[in-house]
Amino acid sequence: MKTGGSDADVSASPPETVEGTVRSVVFHNDENGYTVLHVELPSGYALRKLNEITVVGKTQAVWEGEDVKAEGRWVTDVVHGRQFKADTITCVAPKSIAGIERYLSSGLIKGIGKVLAKRIVDTFGDDTLNVLNHQSARLCEVPKLGKAKIAQIRESWRANATMRENMIFGQTYGISIAKMTKIVRRYGPDAIAIVKADPYKLCRDIWGIGFATADRIALSVGISKDSLLRARASISYALEKESEDGGHCWTFENDLLLRGSELTGISVEILASALEKELEEGHVIAEREEGEQGPRRIYLKSLYYSERDVAYRVRRIISTPRSFRPIDAKRAIEWWERRAGFRLESRQAQALERSLESKFSIITGGPGVGKTTIIRALVDIYKERKLNVVLAAPTGRAAKRMTESVGATAQTIHRLLKWNPATNEFNYNGERRYDADVFIFDETSMIDISLASDLLAAIPESSVVVWVGDTDQLPSVGAGSVLGDLIKSGVVPCAKLQFIFRQDTAGLIVKNAHHVNAGEPLEIRSGDTDFYFMRIEDPQACIARAIEFMTQRIPRKFGMDPLEDVQVLTPMRRNALGTENLNHEIQRALNPNGPGLVRGGTTFRAGDRVMQLRNNYDKDVYNGDVGFVKTVDLESRSMVVTYDGRPVKYDSGDLDELVLAYATTIHKSQGSEYPAVIVIIHTQHYVMLQRNLLYTAITRGRRLVLLMGVPYAVDQAIKTNTVRERRTTLASRLGEKIL
Repeated sequence: MKTGGSDADVSASPPETVEGTVRSVVFHNDENGYTVLHVELPSGYALRKLNEITVVGKTQAVWEGEDVKAEGRWVTDVVHGRQFKADTITCVAPKSIAGIERYLSSGLIKGIGKVLAKRIVDTFGDDTLNVLNHQSARLCEVPKLGKAKIAQIRESWRANATMRENMIFGQTYGISIAKMTKIVRRYGPDAIAIVKADPYKLCRDIWGIGFATADRIALSVGISKDSLLRARASISYALEKESEDGGHCWTFENDLLLRGSELTGISVEILASALEKELEEGHVIAEREEGEQGPRRIYLKSLYYSERDVAYRVRRIISTPRSFRPIDAKRAIEWWERRAGFRLESRQAQALERSLESKFSIITGGPGVGKTTIIRALVDIYKERKLNVVLAAPTGRAAKRMTESVGATAQTIHRLLKWNPATNEFNYNGERRYDADVFIFDETSMIDISLASDLLAAIPESSVVVWVGDTDQLPSVGAGSVLGDLIKSGVVPCAKLQFIFRQDTAGLIVKNAHHVNAGEPLEIRSGDTDFYFMRIEDPQACIARAIEFMTQRIPRKFGMDPLEDVQVLTPMRRNALGTENLNHEIQRALNPNGPGLVRGGTTFRAGDRVMQLRNNYDKDVYNGDVGFVKTVDLESRSMVVTYDGRPVKYDSGDLDELVLAYATTIHKSQGSEYPAVIVIIHTQHYVMLQRNLLYTAITRGRRLVLLMGVPYAVDQAIKTNTVRERRTTLASRLGEKIL
């Protein structure tokens, strides 16, 4: 057995109960409640004649000065010696004068330090807690205590009582302090009552709490397994799972009912009744084309209206005259070629001409085919006409790369739209449009249906819109297949570039990306090049070599910074060659020492590379953003992460939004480009191996790609091109088959 990370012998000690006063909280993990306490035993304590002991166990809320009752057994830890390992720790308010004084001065109550705590206890003695609970007006009896301080203490004491109740509730149902804090922040003082009435609100309202946790609470507070409340919650949950796991916007009714039954054990008949209730109240939407037979399509409300909105706005942009007089495309291209000092290849010229003549157009193609050249030409031509041109991309790295390659400032789509925490929506929307003539968006394969809806709502219908992207990359993380559907509809003019310009004799990255996309074997050369393959069968050897190349060989040979320039990519999160284990091992090699904040099984230290997992509009940080831990404050359990030099503070309750990012999944790397990537492809990843996955990984490297793993796995990835179609209706809506 492990205690605090060390081996401990528990075999010889029978169960016991110890009681005492918390002298100090040595360690407490907000996420899982693991706690190490120094506990002072009452004088004359018979058990082994000890004055102070170490108690280890789990409790969600504990402060210095509290009395505790711990049930468990004694263990001998090989590092820390004799400890009491508690199965349960129960905390109660202190009874002794010394305990009350320590309790008040622990920092628990705002406004009370050690000196004031002593004055209060000197005034009221062992009746102090009763006074604070029921007679707080008597605080005026404490010498030198003003009205403002009394008001502060009374408010803090009331808030603490509520917090204590909330934390005990959370502990009872396995909710961490960090998540319970989010729940209270969302629901206020009535949080417990709200959660008990409908625990399933948690998975709708609180990021990081899923259906399983809400369901466990629901069943614990007496909600029946076959209740309509549980069945209705499972309908939305099943649709969300389809959206998250498969990127689907809708699910056939019969499939949805079967999926819900598999997830919850509720009968299809009860789920059918629950579905009708959800439809009546508009939480989900059912649709069937006129004359269409068979089951209805069921959508989450948000995805249904996002699809309709995108189709409507695309058609409106196409049909609305532009805000400026049309450009003579041929003359403009001739002007730009003279300015640039070279002639465009004929297919590039055709693509540029089509974009200049169209209100809404798409430019697609793989790496090295000239997409950036066309963006640069569009920007130059439109700016020569004194038009306001906006450039944006889904991620910070993609926007930065767009800025560098085009020579004009680009920003992320989220920052373009400007989130307003006060109104809980974007500043730019359907009622307040962004004032510009031309909008050019890069890496649009990453744009999901929800973001597309928000984006297009903010664009004036008289503007010109250009989407640039690569349809052969992995689809968006969120639901939908927007770029593909826009092309498939035939409504939006599209130019697909295929001629490769960047085919210099030394470079293999672009060539191999196109080989993979065509289902062809990789081209490998000996000697200096920009693409290497290393055969490594053993997973542990693969980890060791990846770390060696990231931390030593690539920096030494290419002069790259392992933290800033080298990124490890892998298909999966789990298993030995998944991101979780790789990040742990790389961190141990690059940043093993120093104080750190622990969240779950991850330790965050100053200097760590981290990635944001969700859109946090309040912090202005978004899913996929990569930053570096600047400082760690153990006392306040907070840390500061810098994103492109901008500091962002994370409290302990926010740490579940971050992961280490020395290694990341290929999916999460979309929209980013790194000087060097180490791509691990192994038979451990068999279920994930797809052509577009390997293609996306290779195209992330700018100067160097090191592919390592098993040749058979690489071959399987190249051969496997059975990309799962996402269930969407955007293409049909654009073609007006569905309104």
